[in-house]
Amino acid sequence: MDTNKLKVRNFPSAHDEAVAPKPATPYDGPGSSFRMAFTDNEFLLRDELRPVRLQLELMKPELIQQDQGVASTIVVFGSARFKPRDVAETMLADAAASGDEAAIARAERTLRMSHYYEQARRFGELVTRESDALGEPVIISTGGGPGIMEAGNRGAYEAGGRSMGMNIYLPFEEAPNPYITPELCFQFHYFAIRKMHFLMRAVALVSFPGGFGTLDELFEAMTLTQTRKIRRRPIILFGREFWERLINFDVLVEDGVISPEDLDLFQYVETAEEAWEAIKLAYRIDDPKLTARQLKTV
Repeated sequence: MDTNKLKVRNFPSAHDEAVAPKPATPYDGPGSSFRMAFTDNEFLLRDELRPVRLQLELMKPELIQQDQGVASTIVVFGSARFKPRDVAETMLADAAASGDEAAIARAERTLRMSHYYEQARRFGELVTRESDALGEPVIISTGGGPGIMEAGNRGAYEAGGRSMGMNIYLPFEEAPNPYITPELCFQFHYFAIRKMHFLMRAVALVSFPGGFGTLDELFEAMTLTQTRKIRRRPIILFGREFWERLINFDVLVEDGVISPEDLDLFQYVETAEEAWEAIKLAYRIDDPKLTARQLKTV
């Protein structure tokens, strides 16, 4: 510690002045402009301050991740609506007891789709337990909500490791899932900044089945990769049958709206183990462009 008084900080910090005790003044009441700008929420939330808020949402997670030593992530996308197997089994038992055929059909679908929750949970566990296989610390990053996001964070938590959650404020979601490392649990207002943070440290992307939000995140990543706005990295689609029912990528090639080589931007897997092996192999060979066909022949 430098004890030379001539070298100590010349100006008090903004934090020091923001928290310093202050005498009461006639200007402490509502409507007063006396507060320092950076402590004045009413001012910071003005429409004209949107550029400042965008910068703050960019900077806060970035600086905290630097402080926490987060260098590389594997991002897990997927539906917020999928349930753990035990919960889905209870829902089906309750529906069967009610005799409601529509409820039984919904519960049977929920149980069927719980397979993806359990695979995402297993994938989070594998990455966390075996991240040394990549030669650097890598943590799971999700959107921080329920469903597949919860499963990815849960697998990491159950493996005794850290994971990140990047929540977006939504009026119908009450709280982040309980498995995120608290120091790495963020809340965003702007979707665009949140999606940027998903990609900034990602060494691989794994997308489970999902709805509009999952498709938005996945296709933004594929578009940025296709247009070379970001570097190539493994993009893994979990569950070929789901994705091929949802999107006929061959039609896009046949009609000339994408190039045949654009199909190499992603690959399909069916299990957590297969996804993890594909990422490890791409890392080992240092080739993010490996396709499913190529992986079988290496």
